[in-house]
Amino acid sequence: MVKAEIESKGPRKRWSWAVVGALMAILVAVAMSSRISPSLSLFGRNSTPCRCAKYSGIVEDCCCDYETVDRLNEEVLHPSLQELVRTAFFRYFKVKLWCDCPFWPDDGMCRLRDCSVCECPDSEFPEAFKPHYGLSQDDPICQEGKPQATVDRTIDSKAFRGWVETDNPWTTDDETDNTEMTYVNLQLNPERYTGYIGPSARRIWDAVYSENCPKYPSEESCQEEKIFYKLISGLHSSISIHIAADYLLDEARNLWGQNVSLMYDRVLQYPDRVGNLYFTFLFVLRAVTKAADYLEHAEYDTGNLTEDLKTQSLMGQLLFNPKLQAACPIPFDEAKLWKGQHGPDLKQKIQQQFRNISAMMDCVGCEKCRLWGKLQVLGLGTAMKILFSVDGPEQLDQTLQLQRNEVIALMNLLNRLSESVKCVGEMGPSVEKIMEGQISSPSAPNSLWQRIWASIVETKVK
Repeated sequence: MVKAEIESKGPRKRWSWAVVGALMAILVAVAMSSRISPSLSLFGRNSTPCRCAKYSGIVEDCCCDYETVDRLNEEVLHPSLQELVRTAFFRYFKVKLWCDCPFWPDDGMCRLRDCSVCECPDSEFPEAFKPHYGLSQDDPICQEGKPQATVDRTIDSKAFRGWVETDNPWTTDDETDNTEMTYVNLQLNPERYTGYIGPSARRIWDAVYSENCPKYPSEESCQEEKIFYKLISGLHSSISIHIAADYLLDEARNLWGQNVSLMYDRVLQYPDRVGNLYFTFLFVLRAVTKAADYLEHAEYDTGNLTEDLKTQSLMGQLLFNPKLQAACPIPFDEAKLWKGQHGPDLKQKIQQQFRNISAMMDCVGCEKCRLWGKLQVLGLGTAMKILFSVDGPEQLDQTLQLQRNEVIALMNLLNRLSESVKCVGEMGPSVEKIMEGQISSPSAPNSLWQRIWASIVETKVK
């Protein structure tokens, strides 16, 4: 009986030693791999984003380096902009969503309902949303039960108090014409994947590059043409990142998340596209800082005094942040452009090309994509208006004048670019490692804890 008991303990003892051996082997492997891949931890990937400095040095054609941009964006710009665009003044954008495409018949098809913007009848809006009232902080509830797609389509005459009604020379929409204009709550209509795919979607970007700016500027291209291309490419990269960062992964379960493969395929595997994103971010930031005095004293009037004072304070904190002024006082130097006898003609040519791109936004077959396309193109046009339309000997008698919608578009564009830069800084290195096969998909049993458990189970089975 004693002999039988000893024999019965034998397998358990051998199994225990096997488990200990497996654990020791794995822990040794962890110690060795940590030297190679410090982003790995005992329980899987480290929760701290990899801040590998793949991009370093001065951003081409700018006055700041990548490391400084990432630091300022993380510490100053991104948190300030996130709070600013949620205020009542900046979350409502006036837009004409339904216009005929001037270039070709609109045959775009949306595969998802998320590409459309839900319209609600006036009866569903609070009284403060209707004409002659200030904008309310309350969110309207859409009749169809989809608050994320709700649209405020009332025209508020009070919202334009203190703002000039002037047209932007860089865009085609007549901002002084309120006919068929609607107000859209940007917070309830986020820029994300909408299912807008196919030839119609591709045709927009193909036309943007092939007809209005060279897709790959040659050595013969002048500095202004190269910068124009980089602005369009940077905006394109930012939009692609937003789509990939908020993607419908499983339509049946309505599961949204990050499409790392799409992000890598469209942006991260191309260093020039990432560089152009940073360039566009700094270009728009330069426009905002150049217009600091104008923006500081603008009237952010929505009829809600407490909210309006908060908006004014947030804008001042952003414009005159000491860290920003010390580390990157002039993100981009526009004074070096449009020189020589051909400068005015070149500016007029590029201005017309950008106006064509602006007009193409009416050809976007997805309503929500058209909304964000129009907003960001207007924002970029406003940045160029600030930097290029009130300086120089030919504009000595001009002073900067902005309308309310231009400022809303400008700050929301800066926020979108800030989000893209933050996403690249935090996710870029990890996504690249995943795509290169150095880090497996999180859904696979590849964390060290999972491998340890798998080893124990495998040993027990044996």
